[in-house]
Amino acid sequence: MLAEQMVYRIGRRPSPSEVRSWIRSLPILAADLIEAGLGGVEMLIEFQLPLSSKRADVVLAGVGARTGRPAYLVVELKQWTQAQAFEDSETLVSVPGFGRPVVHPIMQVRSYCEYLTDFLSVLAESPDAVGGIAYLHNATDLGVADLLRMPSDPTGRLFTGQRRGELRDYLRSFFAPTSGAVAADRLLASGQRPSKQLMALAAEEVQQREMFVLLDEQRDALELVRHAVSSARRANTKTAIVVSGGPGSGKSVIALSLMGQLAREGRTVVHATGSQSFTQTLRTVAAKGAPRVRKTFLYFNSFMSIEPNELDVLILDEAHRIRETSANRFTRAQLRTGRKQIDELLAAARTPVFLLDEHQVVRPGEMGTVADISGAAAAQGIDVVRINLTEQFRCGGSLAYVQWVERLLGLRPGGPTPWLDSDQFVIELADSASDLEAWLAGHRGHGYGARLTAGYCWPWSDPRRDGTLVPDVRIGGWERPWNLKSARAVGGAPPSPLWASDPAGFGQVGCIYTAQGFEYDYAGVIIGPDLVWRTDRWVAQREGSKDPAFRSRTSVTDAAFDALIRNVYKVLLTRGMRGAALLSTDRQTQDFLATLLTGAAAPAHRSPSPG
Repeated sequence: MLAEQMVYRIGRRPSPSEVRSWIRSLPILAADLIEAGLGGVEMLIEFQLPLSSKRADVVLAGVGARTGRPAYLVVELKQWTQAQAFEDSETLVSVPGFGRPVVHPIMQVRSYCEYLTDFLSVLAESPDAVGGIAYLHNATDLGVADLLRMPSDPTGRLFTGQRRGELRDYLRSFFAPTSGAVAADRLLASGQRPSKQLMALAAEEVQQREMFVLLDEQRDALELVRHAVSSARRANTKTAIVVSGGPGSGKSVIALSLMGQLAREGRTVVHATGSQSFTQTLRTVAAKGAPRVRKTFLYFNSFMSIEPNELDVLILDEAHRIRETSANRFTRAQLRTGRKQIDELLAAARTPVFLLDEHQVVRPGEMGTVADISGAAAAQGIDVVRINLTEQFRCGGSLAYVQWVERLLGLRPGGPTPWLDSDQFVIELADSASDLEAWLAGHRGHGYGARLTAGYCWPWSDPRRDGTLVPDVRIGGWERPWNLKSARAVGGAPPSPLWASDPAGFGQVGCIYTAQGFEYDYAGVIIGPDLVWRTDRWVAQREGSKDPAFRSRTSVTDAAFDALIRNVYKVLLTRGMRGAALLSTDRQTQDFLATLLTGAAAPAHRSPSPG
């Protein structure tokens, strides 16, 4: 029955190891409850944490023995017979048969309790109603002696099989011998939203950690959103706000300022993006030192099952990355409804806020344009407020550079134009990949941030078994590896989501999927054979791309490929705040760029051909 329910609710069949764990653990816990006289307590098995794919083994629901009110006990079941502290760590443990250390089970169950309290409204006002235990029912005290040294508290206690009597006494002290059906129903029907306590913490961490200065339209956007939120609550109305602007116009600063400001006002607010790299970096940087705050940074596909208007505000940064649907191969069966992702996002909050740049749509299936959002909102009878940001806070504050890039790539009418030297922003045309890298390294040597990116025009290999990276990007005699694909650091290289922000990212070539959404002082960009200049126009060459997203001519027409590739290079060329250097691997394209950059700062010499 459990296996059938997993297929229905989660959309996949349980693995043989999951089935074995149910067979070996659940009857033991059930027997303990019955022996304790608590047969009426409900067992909620594989309980999914709100807005997450994580699941707790069991949540027991009943009536508190001391309070007479609903009470819940999160149970982490372990079949371990032995475990010991990992080296000198106080938080990690080694388990025979496991390939790596894992977190102490008391800490694991504590985090589940904290998460449920932070995100289930039925628990927000009564956090004391939640407790947690780790139950190592196959273990003796001697086999896990190191683990027993961690202090216990109401949300984290550890029981071994040797301590079954103590566990039953604890269960009797926690639950009254009566039915837990009502408590279970309340938990299952609870709204999913950040708690006031979590929002207070987010306000302190996000807003007060760095005081953002908002100017002109940025301040307008902030105040318009605050007004819409207040009006929506007073008048029971719903408004969507669409903030559009180019790279560096301050969209993400607005997003984080909004998050802190609204959280301080007691609103329930969550930040979401469609980018793993961007979200992981925000969790690392904006929520630094406050692990709980990381839970307020989510993904666009996190809202499939949330009730309508559960949140006051949903801030959707990088909204140009909205997909057609949130469903993927891991989506639970009952959520595979075909519902559009934009409809889920509009429904989730009383005031959804979309921040986007239409010229940053770079993958097939991305559909976050002002027209897409406005049309979806109108279909639901939702008012839309539009704000366009024209000021420039990246690229040296040079709006002229962004417009030059857009004209260069045909994204703005008027055609390519020569670059006129500017004190605000530096552009160079590099002779070779070696010169390009040396130019970036020179700026790094003076304390500036710098990254090298390229079009996805070379294969992308996994690291070798010894942890070294394969130098896939090869231009003449120069070669460098791509950034890592994975979210784990390997061989001294940072995980993929942190490539743009970790200093160790220099030395690997970034691509659109790791650079989008980020900024650094100096940007080096290699234009590959997927986009070349021929006579008087750009020609997009599909055969020059190695991006799997563009392989199918059925799903990505030649016209769509052309538009997406131009957007890719627009993004890469506008990551720098102080300067950029360009290099094309194509001779004709390099010569064409040289005609536009003759007035720009130039290297000391030019080689006869790039490479």
